Amino acid sequence: YIFLFIMFGCVMNKCGMGQFFNDLALSLAGSSKGGPAKVSVIASGFLGSINGSAIANVVTTGAFTIPLMKKTGYSKEFAGAVESSASVGGQLLPPIMGAAAFIMAEMLGVEYSSIVVWAAVPALLYYLGIMIQIQLRASKDGLVGLPKDKLPKIGAVVKDKGHLFLPILFLLYMLFFSGRTVINSAFLSIIVTIIVSQLKASTRMSFKDVVDSLADGAKQTVSVAIACACVGIIIGVSSKTGFGLTIANTIISIGEQSLLFTLIFTMITCMILGMGLPSIPAYIITATIAAPALAELGIPPSAAHMFSFYFAMFANITPPVALAAFAAAGLSGGDPMKTGVQSVKLSIAGFIVPFMFVYSPKLMLIDTTLLEGVWTALSASLGVFLIAMATEGYIYARLSILNRIIAAAGALCLIKSGIITDMIGLAVLAFIIVMQKRKAKAMGVKPAS
Repeated sequence: YIFLFIMFGCVMNKCGMGQFFNDLALSLAGSSKGGPAKVSVIASGFLGSINGSAIANVVTTGAFTIPLMKKTGYSKEFAGAVESSASVGGQLLPPIMGAAAFIMAEMLGVEYSSIVVWAAVPALLYYLGIMIQIQLRASKDGLVGLPKDKLPKIGAVVKDKGHLFLPILFLLYMLFFSGRTVINSAFLSIIVTIIVSQLKASTRMSFKDVVDSLADGAKQTVSVAIACACVGIIIGVSSKTGFGLTIANTIISIGEQSLLFTLIFTMITCMILGMGLPSIPAYIITATIAAPALAELGIPPSAAHMFSFYFAMFANITPPVALAAFAAAGLSGGDPMKTGVQSVKLSIAGFIVPFMFVYSPKLMLIDTTLLEGVWTALSASLGVFLIAMATEGYIYARLSILNRIIAAAGALCLIKSGIITDMIGLAVLAFIIVMQKRKAKAMGVKPAS
């Protein structure tokens, strides 16, 4: 699984997929307020869902987007944080999510299509939180987008490289409808990518390009293979000695059968276990050790594994060992630790979303009707909006400390889906917006979020 999907990502990059996503994101969001940062989020989300490597994603898209963000007024640390946060999120975003999603399907014994359904709404909420914070930060600091006349036109971008979507569509068809194995689907998709790249001169791969992409894939696989081999030893030792079961029981005992405390301790365990590891072995370790602790409390295995998966991914941006944030800082010239802290702040919605879907599995579209799923997703989106306001301290005008606390409390009410808590959260949102509009009017500021 891992080797073939790393190879698929390398082949896609070599034929110009990274540049295609950058140009597409520029044409879609480059001229809006905070445009370069939104370009980073969109491009990193697209590319990250394919290559499944946060660090590779940072290096690929960050080399282009970070200078753009700095040019329009964002600080070095914030520019690096946007790129690293968006790159980590790519692994949470369907349709492909890198190889980790296929390993999750294998461990749970479910179809890959189930993983895609479970991951869709939480991943979109994560990106929604980042986009809202970018918009609020741009409004607060008076940052503008790029001139429209200097941006590529979406029609020209699609005409030039739009055919590169074909290998992705082919892979999705193979995974969902063909009945072929994952390995067979990935292999054929690599072949199709090489063939499709020949359709246009701008994406055409020479024999040397093909060989280079295969070599890049092999090199990237080595570090992951070594990490996975070490993970196998860790899992074997924890299984033979009972260490994994002891850790799970310890988490439960410290939490004293409180679901919230158990989730918090599991979150901390996942991030510690994931420090310094590539995303795939980080997930394997956390799922082996932390997921059983959640299952003991009656949490569905799907939610337990997805919870572990999220925080294993976030180990890439949480100091003191935040590999994706450090890679972004290397490109931006900012302070690595400050970039890591900014990344956590930008990803705050992502730290809340896993708690949401544990308390409300309907957010993963599990055992729910369409209406219930839509309402749960909508209330969660409003909660993410409140979290972003509380974090940035701005909506129409700067929020006071008290209003930031009230906004955070309202967001927490929307974590557990329910009529009473949702009504409280909606009331808080309405209160904050009305108060801030009045404040902006009194200050003579034209309300703009």
